[in-house]
Amino acid sequence: MKKTLKMAALALMVSMTAVSCKKKVSDADLTSKATTVVATYPGTTVEVKDGQAHLSGVFATQADKDAAIAALKAVEGVKDVHDMATVAPATPAVEVNVVDAAVLQKVSDAIKDIKGVKAEDVAGVLTLTGTASSADARKVKESVDALKIGKYDNKIVVK
Repeated sequence: MKKTLKMAALALMVSMTAVSCKKKVSDADLTSKATTVVATYPGTTVEVKDGQAHLSGVFATQADKDAAIAALKAVEGVKDVHDMATVAPATPAVEVNVVDAAVLQKVSDAIKDIKGVKAEDVAGVLTLTGTASSADARKVKESVDALKIGKYDNKIVVK
């Protein structure tokens, strides 16, 4: 019985020693592994101290940032990820102003009888150009105003 107890104690001591002798991964090795993980995200860096990964830089999207954090947490030996990174603001869509083709056609039809005057899209603004007598210029203005199209640029030269 004493022999069995000694053997059990020895086995317990050997197993505890084996567990405590488990090889610890160095921060340098973890930093190398973590850097490989975030290398696919330009503008980002990671540093590991005491098993804690410190992520910094700018990600293109929140999804990229979340994926990088998940990948870092999956690196064996990384205990936690400290997120110090940001997400680049979305670039606003460039608004291109264009006069609706139907509106342009309606105005052109309304002024077709007045020679020397035309309607066109100039930088997204309906613009009336050309030369006309004062009576014709008044007719153009009344015709266009009657369409209730809103704002337009009247550059008709009255002769």
